[in-house]
Amino acid sequence: MSDLNNRVILITGASSGIGEATARLLGAAGARLMLGARRTERLEQLAADIAASGGQAAWQRLDVTDRASVSQFVDAAAQRFGRIDVMVNNAGVMPLSPLAALKTEEWDRMIDVNLRGLLHGVAAALPRFLAQGGGQFVNIASLGAHYVVPTAAVYCATKFAVWAITDGIRREHDNIRATIISPGTVESELADSITDPGTIEAMAAFRAAAIKADAIARAIFYAVSQPADVDVSEIIVRPTASDVI
Repeated sequence: MSDLNNRVILITGASSGIGEATARLLGAAGARLMLGARRTERLEQLAADIAASGGQAAWQRLDVTDRASVSQFVDAAAQRFGRIDVMVNNAGVMPLSPLAALKTEEWDRMIDVNLRGLLHGVAAALPRFLAQGGGQFVNIASLGAHYVVPTAAVYCATKFAVWAITDGIRREHDNIRATIISPGTVESELADSITDPGTIEAMAAFRAAAIKADAIARAIFYAVSQPADVDVSEIIVRPTASDVI
């Protein structure tokens, strides 16, 4: 595996799923990691596992809906490692439901985590990237950034926004790399937040063809391991059996 040459990489939502798989893969490849999530016991164990395998990983409790928490997370990484090279905005939630169910609190949660959380990450990392003359955002979107299905309108809206913001970064800054990773169905805890009974039943069948989180981790590794003059704009990774796009 290519050596990431001690590149400093921050990962939000690192306690499980895509975030955890990415941390393990990039840690093994030589990155210095700052891991953030709300479940600190999982972060502590993950960092210990990475260290036991010869990698470097620090962790800090992180709530991406809190702008100050994200700012402190980025500052802690810079203080520990001297710089930041890549910000992986991975934290997300997906409590799907039909619009008519009027689960407005769940809509707010998706907007707060998936959209505001991303913007908080951009606000915290972008000034540092500009000051040091470069850096990379890797923002986790979804196939839902490209099409909408019933029960997913609000979730897809947040992921369309992730796509738009990432493209905006690229168009405004020619020395900052901006990558969108759009996963299809992945084995994770993402669907555990669904409370609508009909959607839970439908999701069980939909997720039967889910791929493992390390498939997305490998896509992230590909994007961050390119030379500085190469910007991987977007990678879509989906199950072979998927019948969408």
